[in-house]
Amino acid sequence: MRLTKYAHSCLRVEHDGGVLVVDPGVFSDPATALDGADAVLITHEHPDHLDPAAVRLQLDRQPFPIYGPASLAGALGDAAEVLHPVSPGESFTAAGVAVRAYGGRHAVIHPDIPVIDNIGYLINDVVYHPGDSLVVPDETPVDTLFAPIHAPWSKFSEVLDFIRAVAPRRAYALHDALLNDNGLGVLDRQYSALSGTEYQRLEPGSRVDV
Repeated sequence: MRLTKYAHSCLRVEHDGGVLVVDPGVFSDPATALDGADAVLITHEHPDHLDPAAVRLQLDRQPFPIYGPASLAGALGDAAEVLHPVSPGESFTAAGVAVRAYGGRHAVIHPDIPVIDNIGYLINDVVYHPGDSLVVPDETPVDTLFAPIHAPWSKFSEVLDFIRAVAPRRAYALHDALLNDNGLGVLDRQYSALSGTEYQRLEPGSRVDV
């Protein structure tokens, strides 16, 4: 598989001629990421993971199925007709790629803020994108983890323990658009030193083969 990492939490997966896009949100470059998409995975409804306007525009050009929590329907509006609701534990194929769903709930931001649905995706038994959660896939080895390194709902120690618990061969930074260069530098050094795996932060638009 060839992965393109866009800003924040957006990934584009190309495999055997199919194009699968994960979380084309407003902090990424959703128009570019979605170009030619055969299917889209959405972890949850927050706008940094789903840009409904960009998704609807691309659907007008080329229809594709969207997979994610049933609660996405409200955020998708008219585009909800292409939504395939996904539940934790479910396995399915999207854009010719095998996908397994994990988790079910977004991490708690604050007790006063309602907790929404969130699905993490293991793609082709190789790449794990947890969305806004720190759910570890049970009894499933992960080769490549995209770890949400910074968020209003997390702290460094929690994310570090999450990476260690998943124990991937390598980990790439995810969910980093709210950080400036100072914060990125500090976290990159700490995760590299303490995560116990090969850690790297990819610049937006970077491509890797897995």
